[in-house]
Amino acid sequence: MAEMGKGGTAGKLAISVQKRLTRAQEKVMQKLGKADETRDAAFEEMVANFNKQMTEGGKLQKDLKAYLLAVKTMHDASRRLQDCLADMYEPDWFGKEEMDALTEEMIEKEMDNNLEDTDTLWLDYHQNIMDKPLTSLDSYLAQFPDIKARIAKRDRKMVDFDSARHHFSSLQKGKKKDEAKIAKAEEELGRAQKIFEELNVELQDELPSLWDNRVGVYVNTFQGLAGHQEKFHGEMSKLSQNLNDIMTKLEEQRELKKDASAAAKTGEGSRSEGTNHSESASSAPKRPGPPPSRPAARPAPSPDLRQQRADSAEDEEPDADSAVTAATGPTTTQQNAVTNGSDGDLPPGFLYKVKAVHEYAATDGDELELKIGDDVLVLAFDNPDEQDDGWLLGVLEAHWLQNKDTSAKGVFPENFTQKV
Repeated sequence: MAEMGKGGTAGKLAISVQKRLTRAQEKVMQKLGKADETRDAAFEEMVANFNKQMTEGGKLQKDLKAYLLAVKTMHDASRRLQDCLADMYEPDWFGKEEMDALTEEMIEKEMDNNLEDTDTLWLDYHQNIMDKPLTSLDSYLAQFPDIKARIAKRDRKMVDFDSARHHFSSLQKGKKKDEAKIAKAEEELGRAQKIFEELNVELQDELPSLWDNRVGVYVNTFQGLAGHQEKFHGEMSKLSQNLNDIMTKLEEQRELKKDASAAAKTGEGSRSEGTNHSESASSAPKRPGPPPSRPAARPAPSPDLRQQRADSAEDEEPDADSAVTAATGPTTTQQNAVTNGSDGDLPPGFLYKVKAVHEYAATDGDELELKIGDDVLVLAFDNPDEQDDGWLLGVLEAHWLQNKDTSAKGVFPENFTQKV
Protein backbone atom coordinates (compact mmCIF):
# COMPACT_ATOMS: atom_id res chain seq x y z
CA MET A 1 0.00 0.00 0.00
CA ALA A 2 2.84 2.35 0.81
CA GLU A 3 4.51 1.58 -2.49
CA MET A 4 1.24 2.26 -4.32
CA GLY A 5 0.93 5.54 -2.49
CA LYS A 6 4.42 6.49 -3.44
CA GLY A 7 3.75 5.46 -7.00
CA GLY A 8 0.58 7.57 -7.12
CA THR A 9 2.42 10.61 -5.83
CA ALA A 10 5.22 10.11 -8.31
CA GLY A 11 2.68 9.80 -11.09
CA LYS A 12 0.97 13.08 -10.16
CA LEU A 13 4.33 14.81 -9.95
CA ALA A 14 5.26 13.55 -13.39
CA ILE A 15 1.96 14.76 -14.83
CA SER A 16 2.48 18.19 -13.21
CA VAL A 17 6.00 18.46 -14.59
CA GLN A 18 4.81 17.44 -18.03
CA LYS A 19 2.05 20.08 -17.95
CA ARG A 20 4.53 22.80 -17.00
CA LEU A 21 6.86 21.73 -19.74
CA THR A 22 4.08 21.69 -22.31
CA ARG A 23 2.89 25.17 -21.22
CA ALA A 24 6.42 26.55 -21.39
CA GLN A 25 6.86 25.19 -24.90
CA GLU A 26 3.51 26.62 -25.94
CA LYS A 27 4.36 30.08 -24.59
CA VAL A 28 7.67 30.03 -26.46
CA MET A 29 5.95 29.07 -29.71
CA GLN A 30 3.39 31.85 -29.20
CA LYS A 31 6.07 34.45 -28.54
CA LEU A 32 7.97 33.36 -31.63
CA GLY A 33 4.78 33.67 -33.66
CA LYS A 34 4.75 30.00 -34.58
CA ALA A 35 1.50 29.38 -32.74
CA ASP A 36 -1.62 31.52 -32.36
CA GLU A 37 -2.81 32.61 -28.91
CA THR A 38 -6.32 32.90 -27.59
CA ARG A 39 -6.90 36.58 -26.79
CA ASP A 40 -9.84 38.30 -25.07
CA ALA A 41 -9.44 42.11 -25.00
CA ALA A 42 -12.52 42.63 -22.79
CA PHE A 43 -11.25 40.15 -20.21
CA GLU A 44 -7.78 41.68 -20.26
CA GLU A 45 -9.35 45.07 -19.43
CA MET A 46 -11.21 43.45 -16.54
CA VAL A 47 -7.94 42.04 -15.22
CA ALA A 48 -6.24 45.44 -15.54
CA ASN A 49 -9.08 47.02 -13.53
CA PHE A 50 -8.82 44.24 -10.97
CA ASN A 51 -5.09 44.81 -10.50
CA LYS A 52 -5.65 48.57 -10.18
CA GLN A 53 -8.46 48.01 -7.69
CA MET A 54 -6.38 45.62 -5.62
CA THR A 55 -3.43 48.04 -5.56
CA GLU A 56 -5.58 51.00 -4.52
CA GLY A 57 -7.39 48.98 -1.88
CA GLY A 58 -4.10 47.74 -0.46
CA LYS A 59 -2.75 51.30 -0.29
CA LEU A 60 -5.92 52.50 1.43
CA GLN A 61 -5.65 49.68 3.95
CA LYS A 62 -2.00 50.50 4.62
CA ASP A 63 -2.68 54.24 5.04
CA LEU A 64 -5.69 53.61 7.28
CA LYS A 65 -3.58 51.43 9.54
CA ALA A 66 -0.92 54.15 9.60
CA TYR A 67 -3.65 56.65 10.53
CA LEU A 68 -4.74 54.41 13.39
CA LEU A 69 -1.16 54.21 14.60
CA ALA A 70 -0.93 58.01 14.41
CA VAL A 71 -4.15 58.30 16.45
CA LYS A 72 -2.66 56.06 19.12
CA THR A 73 0.57 58.07 19.09
CA MET A 74 -1.39 61.33 19.33
CA HIS A 75 -3.41 59.88 22.19
CA ASP A 76 -0.24 59.06 24.10
CA ALA A 77 1.20 62.52 23.38
CA SER A 78 -2.05 64.20 24.46
CA ARG A 79 -2.08 62.21 27.69
CA ARG A 80 1.50 63.20 28.48
CA LEU A 81 0.68 66.83 27.71
CA GLN A 82 -2.32 66.77 30.05
CA ASP A 83 -0.19 65.17 32.77
CA CYS A 84 2.43 67.86 32.27
CA LEU A 85 -0.21 70.59 32.56
CA ALA A 86 -1.56 69.07 35.76
CA ASP A 87 1.93 68.91 37.25
CA MET A 88 2.73 72.51 36.28
CA TYR A 89 -0.49 73.96 37.71
CA GLU A 90 1.05 74.85 41.04
CA PRO A 91 -0.69 76.72 43.87
CA ASP A 92 2.06 79.34 44.14
CA TRP A 93 1.67 80.63 40.57
CA PHE A 94 1.38 84.41 40.27
CA GLY A 95 -2.27 85.30 40.83
CA LYS A 96 -3.29 81.83 42.01
CA GLU A 97 -3.60 82.95 45.62
CA GLU A 98 -6.21 85.52 44.55
CA MET A 99 -8.65 82.85 43.50
CA ASP A 100 -11.25 81.93 46.06
CA ALA A 101 -11.82 78.37 47.22
CA LEU A 102 -14.78 77.85 44.90
CA THR A 103 -12.81 78.80 41.80
CA GLU A 104 -9.88 76.57 42.79
CA GLU A 105 -12.25 73.63 43.35
CA MET A 106 -13.87 74.19 39.93
CA ILE A 107 -10.48 74.26 38.18
CA GLU A 108 -9.32 71.06 39.86
CA LYS A 109 -12.54 69.21 39.00
CA GLU A 110 -12.65 70.43 35.42
CA MET A 111 -9.01 69.51 34.88
CA ASP A 112 -9.62 66.01 36.28
CA ASN A 113 -12.65 65.62 34.04
CA ASN A 114 -10.62 66.78 31.07
CA LEU A 115 -8.03 64.09 31.71
CA GLU A 116 -10.62 61.34 32.14
CA ASP A 117 -12.93 62.40 29.32
CA THR A 118 -10.07 63.03 26.92
CA ASP A 119 -8.70 59.56 27.51
CA THR A 120 -12.11 57.99 26.89
CA LEU A 121 -12.64 60.00 23.72
CA TRP A 122 -9.31 58.93 22.27
CA LEU A 123 -9.95 55.26 23.05
CA ASP A 124 -13.47 55.35 21.58
CA TYR A 125 -12.23 57.14 18.48
CA HIS A 126 -9.48 54.58 17.90
CA GLN A 127 -11.83 51.63 18.50
CA ASN A 128 -14.58 52.98 16.23
CA ILE A 129 -12.17 53.40 13.32
CA MET A 130 -10.79 49.92 13.86
CA ASP A 131 -14.20 48.25 14.23
CA LYS A 132 -15.97 49.89 11.26
CA PRO A 133 -13.92 51.47 8.46
CA LEU A 134 -10.89 49.21 8.84
CA THR A 135 -12.86 46.00 9.40
CA SER A 136 -15.06 46.73 6.41
CA LEU A 137 -12.01 47.41 4.25
CA ASP A 138 -10.30 44.22 5.45
CA SER A 139 -13.36 42.16 4.46
CA TYR A 140 -13.43 43.84 1.06
CA LEU A 141 -9.76 43.07 0.39
CA ALA A 142 -9.99 39.49 1.71
CA GLN A 143 -11.61 38.30 -1.53
CA PHE A 144 -8.80 39.56 -3.77
CA PRO A 145 -6.26 36.73 -3.16
CA ASP A 146 -8.78 34.04 -4.19
CA ILE A 147 -9.82 35.92 -7.33
CA LYS A 148 -6.19 36.61 -8.20
CA ALA A 149 -5.42 32.88 -7.88
CA ARG A 150 -8.36 31.96 -10.15
CA ILE A 151 -7.23 34.51 -12.75
CA ALA A 152 -3.79 32.89 -12.75
CA LYS A 153 -5.43 29.43 -13.05
CA ARG A 154 -7.57 30.65 -15.94
CA ASP A 155 -4.40 31.85 -17.72
CA ARG A 156 -2.79 28.43 -17.28
CA LYS A 157 -5.87 26.61 -18.51
CA MET A 158 -5.98 28.91 -21.50
CA VAL A 159 -2.43 27.86 -22.40
CA ASP A 160 -3.46 24.20 -21.93
CA PHE A 161 -6.42 24.78 -24.22
CA ASP A 162 -4.21 26.42 -26.86
CA SER A 163 -1.68 23.59 -26.59
CA ALA A 164 -4.39 20.90 -26.94
CA ARG A 165 -5.88 22.78 -29.84
CA HIS A 166 -2.56 23.00 -31.65
CA HIS A 167 -1.77 19.32 -30.97
CA PHE A 168 -5.12 18.18 -32.34
CA SER A 169 -4.70 20.39 -35.40
CA SER A 170 -1.20 19.05 -36.13
CA LEU A 171 -2.43 15.44 -35.96
CA GLN A 172 -5.23 16.20 -38.36
CA LYS A 173 -2.84 17.83 -40.83
CA GLY A 174 -0.26 15.04 -40.66
CA LYS A 175 0.44 12.82 -43.70
CA LYS A 176 0.10 9.67 -41.69
CA LYS A 177 -3.09 9.93 -39.68
CA ASP A 178 -3.41 7.87 -36.56
CA GLU A 179 -7.11 7.78 -35.76
CA ALA A 180 -6.53 6.62 -32.21
CA LYS A 181 -4.17 9.49 -31.47
CA ILE A 182 -6.51 11.96 -33.14
CA ALA A 183 -9.43 10.73 -31.06
CA LYS A 184 -7.40 10.99 -27.87
CA ALA A 185 -6.21 14.49 -28.79
CA GLU A 186 -9.76 15.55 -29.53
CA GLU A 187 -10.86 14.25 -26.13
CA GLU A 188 -8.07 16.16 -24.38
CA LEU A 189 -8.98 19.31 -26.33
CA GLY A 190 -12.60 19.06 -25.23
CA ARG A 191 -11.63 18.59 -21.62
CA ALA A 192 -9.16 21.53 -21.68
CA GLN A 193 -11.70 23.77 -23.38
CA LYS A 194 -14.38 22.95 -20.79
CA ILE A 195 -12.14 23.71 -17.82
CA PHE A 196 -10.97 26.98 -19.38
CA GLU A 197 -14.44 28.19 -20.33
CA GLU A 198 -15.89 27.45 -16.86
CA LEU A 199 -13.24 29.58 -15.20
CA ASN A 200 -13.50 32.24 -17.88
CA VAL A 201 -17.27 32.60 -17.52
CA GLU A 202 -17.10 32.79 -13.71
CA LEU A 203 -14.49 35.53 -13.75
CA GLN A 204 -16.27 37.49 -16.46
CA ASP A 205 -19.27 37.64 -14.10
CA GLU A 206 -17.33 38.43 -10.92
CA LEU A 207 -14.75 40.97 -12.07
CA PRO A 208 -17.16 43.67 -13.36
CA SER A 209 -19.28 43.32 -10.21
CA LEU A 210 -16.21 43.62 -8.00
CA TRP A 211 -15.08 46.71 -9.94
CA ASP A 212 -18.44 48.41 -9.43
CA ASN A 213 -18.54 47.57 -5.71
CA ARG A 214 -15.39 49.60 -5.07
CA VAL A 215 -17.43 52.84 -5.07
CA GLY A 216 -19.64 51.73 -2.19
CA VAL A 217 -16.66 50.44 -0.22
CA TYR A 218 -14.76 53.70 -0.56
CA VAL A 219 -17.84 55.75 0.30
CA ASN A 220 -18.55 53.72 3.43
CA THR A 221 -14.90 53.84 4.50
CA PHE A 222 -14.40 57.59 4.17
CA GLN A 223 -17.92 58.49 5.28
CA GLY A 224 -17.52 56.42 8.43
CA LEU A 225 -14.10 57.90 9.06
CA ALA A 226 -15.41 61.44 8.57
CA GLY A 227 -18.32 60.78 10.91
CA HIS A 228 -16.07 59.50 13.68
CA GLN A 229 -13.68 62.41 13.13
CA GLU A 230 -16.52 64.93 13.38
CA LYS A 231 -17.82 63.42 16.62
CA PHE A 232 -14.37 63.11 18.16
CA HIS A 233 -13.19 66.60 17.28
CA GLY A 234 -16.52 68.08 18.35
CA GLU A 235 -16.20 66.60 21.82
CA MET A 236 -12.52 67.49 22.00
CA SER A 237 -13.41 71.07 21.04
CA LYS A 238 -15.73 71.33 24.05
CA LEU A 239 -13.05 70.09 26.41
CA SER A 240 -10.48 72.37 24.83
CA GLN A 241 -12.83 75.32 25.30
CA ASN A 242 -13.26 74.42 28.97
CA LEU A 243 -9.50 74.31 29.40
CA ASN A 244 -9.16 77.61 27.55
CA ASP A 245 -11.73 79.18 29.89
CA ILE A 246 -9.75 77.99 32.90
CA MET A 247 -6.55 79.50 31.53
CA THR A 248 -8.41 82.74 30.74
CA LYS A 249 -9.69 82.98 34.31
CA LEU A 250 -6.18 82.43 35.63
CA GLU A 251 -4.80 85.15 33.36
CA GLU A 252 -7.57 87.55 34.43
CA GLN A 253 -6.68 86.97 38.07
CA ARG A 254 -3.02 87.60 37.27
CA GLU A 255 -3.83 90.88 35.51
CA LEU A 256 -6.07 92.01 38.37
CA LYS A 257 -3.30 91.43 40.88
CA LYS A 258 -0.74 93.16 38.68
CA ASP A 259 -2.99 96.21 38.24
CA ALA A 260 -3.71 96.33 41.98
CA SER A 261 0.01 96.18 42.76
CA ALA A 262 0.77 98.95 40.28
CA ALA A 263 -1.96 101.14 41.74
CA ALA A 264 -0.69 100.56 45.26
CA LYS A 265 2.85 101.51 44.26
CA THR A 266 1.60 104.67 42.55
CA GLY A 267 -0.37 105.66 45.65
CA GLU A 268 2.61 105.10 47.92
CA GLY A 269 4.79 107.15 45.59
CA SER A 270 2.47 110.15 45.63
CA ARG A 271 2.28 110.05 49.44
CA SER A 272 6.07 109.92 49.80
CA GLU A 273 7.25 113.11 48.07
CA GLY A 274 10.62 113.07 49.80
CA THR A 275 11.26 109.47 48.68
CA ASN A 276 10.40 110.29 45.08
CA HIS A 277 12.70 113.32 45.03
CA SER A 278 15.60 111.47 46.66
CA GLU A 279 16.11 109.21 43.61
CA SER A 280 19.03 110.23 41.43
CA ALA A 281 18.43 111.53 37.92
CA SER A 282 20.61 108.77 36.47
CA SER A 283 18.47 105.93 37.87
CA ALA A 284 15.99 104.23 35.51
CA PRO A 285 12.61 105.95 36.04
CA LYS A 286 9.54 103.91 36.75
CA ARG A 287 6.55 104.41 34.50
CA PRO A 288 4.15 106.79 36.31
CA GLY A 289 0.51 106.29 36.86
CA PRO A 290 -1.99 108.74 35.42
CA PRO A 291 -1.59 112.42 36.41
CA PRO A 292 -3.44 113.41 39.55
CA SER A 293 -6.94 114.62 38.93
CA ARG A 294 -7.40 118.38 38.92
CA PRO A 295 -10.38 120.64 39.43
CA ALA A 296 -11.34 122.97 36.66
CA ALA A 297 -8.38 125.09 35.61
CA ARG A 298 -8.16 128.52 37.20
CA PRO A 299 -6.48 131.38 35.38
CA ALA A 300 -3.26 132.59 36.95
CA PRO A 301 -3.35 136.16 38.37
CA SER A 302 -2.22 138.85 35.96
CA PRO A 303 1.21 140.48 36.46
CA ASP A 304 -0.47 143.70 37.62
CA LEU A 305 -2.47 141.84 40.24
CA ARG A 306 0.66 140.03 41.47
CA GLN A 307 2.49 143.38 41.75
CA GLN A 308 -0.38 144.88 43.76
CA ARG A 309 -0.23 141.89 46.12
CA ALA A 310 3.52 142.31 46.51
CA ASP A 311 3.23 146.07 47.22
CA SER A 312 0.50 145.41 49.73
CA ALA A 313 2.65 142.80 51.46
CA GLU A 314 5.56 145.26 51.76
CA ASP A 315 3.36 148.00 53.25
CA GLU A 316 1.94 145.71 55.91
CA GLU A 317 3.96 144.77 58.94
CA PRO A 318 3.60 141.16 60.04
CA ASP A 319 2.12 140.57 63.41
CA ALA A 320 3.10 137.74 65.73
CA ASP A 321 0.60 135.28 64.29
CA SER A 322 1.85 135.97 60.77
CA ALA A 323 5.42 135.43 61.89
CA VAL A 324 4.52 132.00 63.27
CA THR A 325 2.73 131.11 60.06
CA ALA A 326 5.66 132.30 57.96
CA ALA A 327 8.05 130.13 59.97
CA THR A 328 6.23 126.93 59.07
CA GLY A 329 4.14 127.62 55.94
CA PRO A 330 4.58 128.36 52.25
CA THR A 331 5.56 132.03 52.88
CA THR A 332 8.88 130.87 54.33
CA THR A 333 9.50 128.81 51.15
CA GLN A 334 8.77 131.85 49.02
CA GLN A 335 11.15 134.00 51.11
CA ASN A 336 13.88 131.38 50.64
CA ALA A 337 13.12 131.28 46.91
CA VAL A 338 13.51 135.05 46.61
CA THR A 339 16.85 134.81 48.41
CA ASN A 340 18.03 132.13 46.07
CA GLY A 341 17.05 134.19 43.01
CA SER A 342 18.54 137.43 44.29
CA ASP A 343 21.57 137.11 42.04
CA GLY A 344 19.33 137.55 39.00
CA ASP A 345 20.21 134.17 37.49
CA LEU A 346 17.03 132.49 38.76
CA PRO A 347 13.41 133.59 38.45
CA PRO A 348 11.56 135.11 41.38
CA GLY A 349 9.87 132.51 43.54
CA PHE A 350 12.28 129.75 42.48
CA LEU A 351 12.13 126.74 44.84
CA TYR A 352 14.21 123.96 43.22
CA LYS A 353 14.80 122.29 39.88
CA VAL A 354 13.38 119.04 38.51
CA LYS A 355 13.98 116.94 35.39
CA ALA A 356 11.17 115.39 33.31
CA VAL A 357 11.51 111.59 33.22
CA HIS A 358 8.30 111.01 31.23
CA GLU A 359 6.60 112.96 28.49
CA TYR A 360 3.47 114.88 29.43
CA ALA A 361 1.02 116.33 26.91
CA ALA A 362 -0.78 119.40 28.24
CA THR A 363 -4.57 119.03 28.34
CA ASP A 364 -5.38 122.55 29.52
CA GLY A 365 -4.19 126.07 28.75
CA ASP A 366 -2.46 126.55 32.11
CA GLU A 367 -0.47 123.26 31.92
CA LEU A 368 3.19 122.88 30.96
CA GLU A 369 4.17 120.54 28.11
CA LEU A 370 7.01 118.19 29.14
CA LYS A 371 9.48 116.13 27.15
CA ILE A 372 11.87 113.59 28.63
CA GLY A 373 15.02 115.38 29.80
CA ASP A 374 13.48 118.86 30.14
CA ASP A 375 14.79 120.84 33.13
CA VAL A 376 12.03 122.71 34.92
CA LEU A 377 12.46 125.51 37.47
CA VAL A 378 9.81 124.98 40.14
CA LEU A 379 8.11 128.21 41.26
CA ALA A 380 6.01 129.03 44.27
CA PHE A 381 2.31 129.63 43.68
CA ASP A 382 1.27 133.27 44.14
CA ASN A 383 -1.72 131.94 46.04
CA PRO A 384 -0.97 128.67 47.85
CA ASP A 385 -4.68 127.81 47.78
CA GLU A 386 -4.46 127.46 43.99
CA GLN A 387 -2.03 124.52 44.21
CA ASP A 388 -3.66 121.11 43.59
CA ASP A 389 -2.31 117.99 45.26
CA GLY A 390 0.38 116.30 43.16
CA TRP A 391 0.88 119.31 40.85
CA LEU A 392 3.74 121.81 40.68
CA LEU A 393 4.16 125.20 39.03
CA GLY A 394 7.22 125.91 36.94
CA VAL A 395 8.88 127.24 33.81
CA LEU A 396 11.24 125.44 31.45
CA GLU A 397 14.82 126.37 32.30
CA ALA A 398 15.63 126.79 28.62
CA HIS A 399 12.88 129.37 28.24
CA TRP A 400 14.05 131.26 31.33
CA LEU A 401 17.66 131.36 30.20
CA GLN A 402 16.65 132.70 26.79
CA ASN A 403 13.88 135.15 27.71
CA LYS A 404 14.39 135.89 31.44
CA ASP A 405 10.64 135.86 32.05
CA THR A 406 8.08 133.45 33.46
CA SER A 407 5.32 134.17 30.98
CA ALA A 408 5.43 130.55 29.76
CA LYS A 409 5.06 129.03 33.19
CA GLY A 410 2.46 126.34 33.84
CA VAL A 411 1.47 123.51 36.12
CA PHE A 412 2.60 119.88 35.60
CA PRO A 413 2.24 116.53 37.43
CA GLU A 414 4.95 116.01 40.02
CA ASN A 415 5.21 112.21 39.46
CA PHE A 416 6.39 112.82 35.89
CA THR A 417 9.60 114.42 37.19
CA GLN A 418 12.57 113.84 39.51
CA LYS A 419 14.23 116.43 41.70
CA VAL A 420 17.80 117.34 40.75
